[in-house]
Amino acid sequence: MSGPGEGRDPDLAAKAAYGRLRAAHLHAVRAALEDHIARLDWPRERIEHYRDQRLRALLAHARERSPFHARRLRDLDPSSATVADLARLPVMTKQETQQDWDSIVTVPDLTRERAEGILGQQRWFSYTPGGQQIFSSGGSSGVRGVYVWDWDLFVSFACLAWRMQTRQERRDPPLRRQAKLAVLQAGGPPHASTPLFDVATVAGMDTVVIPASAPFEEVLAAVAAARPTHLVGYATVVGRLARAAAAGDLDIQPVRVSTNSEPLLEEDRQAIADAWNVPVHNLWGSTEIGVAATGCGGGAGLHVCEDEVVLERVDEAGVPVAPHEPAARTLATGLANRTFPFIRYDLGDEVAVLPGPCECGSEFVRLADIAGRLDDDFRYPTCTVPASAFRSVLGTDPRIAEYQVRQTATGAHILAVGSPDVPSLIQAIASKLRRQGLPDPEVQVDVVDGIQRRSVGGKLRRFVALKGTDRGTDPPAPSGSR
Repeated sequence: MSGPGEGRDPDLAAKAAYGRLRAAHLHAVRAALEDHIARLDWPRERIEHYRDQRLRALLAHARERSPFHARRLRDLDPSSATVADLARLPVMTKQETQQDWDSIVTVPDLTRERAEGILGQQRWFSYTPGGQQIFSSGGSSGVRGVYVWDWDLFVSFACLAWRMQTRQERRDPPLRRQAKLAVLQAGGPPHASTPLFDVATVAGMDTVVIPASAPFEEVLAAVAAARPTHLVGYATVVGRLARAAAAGDLDIQPVRVSTNSEPLLEEDRQAIADAWNVPVHNLWGSTEIGVAATGCGGGAGLHVCEDEVVLERVDEAGVPVAPHEPAARTLATGLANRTFPFIRYDLGDEVAVLPGPCECGSEFVRLADIAGRLDDDFRYPTCTVPASAFRSVLGTDPRIAEYQVRQTATGAHILAVGSPDVPSLIQAIASKLRRQGLPDPEVQVDVVDGIQRRSVGGKLRRFVALKGTDRGTDPPAPSGSR
């Protein structure tokens, strides 16, 4: 049955239909959260046993249902495989996941073409008839990706995102005021961050989503009006809000903060401590793998979600290194993803293991705060433009396979691989820059055959600041401009 006005407003109808299914989905999250919280107190032996069983189930399923993984796993016996056996498999790259999409996905009626059709037609977040959700992202590598989360996968990701915080909430004295969560994320489709983080963690909590890519003055005003007890969002945005609070420009008193999507730099962590002196739950993950590690709000670093993800620190040849040795990059295997398995997937990020137990009591391995992915803002004389202003346009255009943005004195020079509508792209980017406070922006878009990547891990430097604006060197030339 349609609600009032739904038949007259297609956007309202789409949101209402999504909301009804999402309500059921959130009930599933809350039910599963109890088990996930209990896992945080597991001893090492139980963590490793559970992880190995989950890994064997994933490998068997992927070999049976995915032609791509059947080829990679032909010499591995899933029934007895351990984490150490993963080193026998080749590394899975982002380029492969997008080029071989149809041979990776395990759902027979879901193809890359159909997924793109869903993204192009949806008026709001939506579910397929099979209960899947489709997202796209430019990601840290600059390659546009299309991703599918099934019903159970979202439940797992949401529990991993919130279980540390929920456990601590239950140990603290109850709030004396109405709980309200401000979600500073992408704000709308096709990004996955809003559904994942717009989840109430306290009984009776209200939530409000504030698009983080809006001009900071608008974000500041929206947060001030919301008066949240809890903040979750991009690390740089939360840090900037904390500095505004310390300067007397923002009057809020959150009791807990959660940061994600960007490295939490020490300067932002210190700003949060100076402004509010509250626990900070930092989070590291990706659209592909989901939540890989979370901060407990007490001890240093991030606890790896070892019950749902396997992380391998490897050298340049893809060979695992010891915990005390430096690593060139990190490979991840998502244990909960049956629909689109990621096995030994190259995240690219460099991570370091922290020794010793954590004061919170959890025996999940800890990593130092991640510093391997950072989309620096572009600083102009009149304003600062966040990378998300570009990413929200370039990373979600199905006609753009990958991109690089180079700052210029008066705007940006964009290299795009694919077949974008260049005039429309220029207009959209210029509009974003004007909204951020850059007057009369000049935007150039070149369609190229390829963009030169870093030799280690094949990562693309997506945002290249102008010399003299806090970052440094000229990028390599593109290959095959046209």
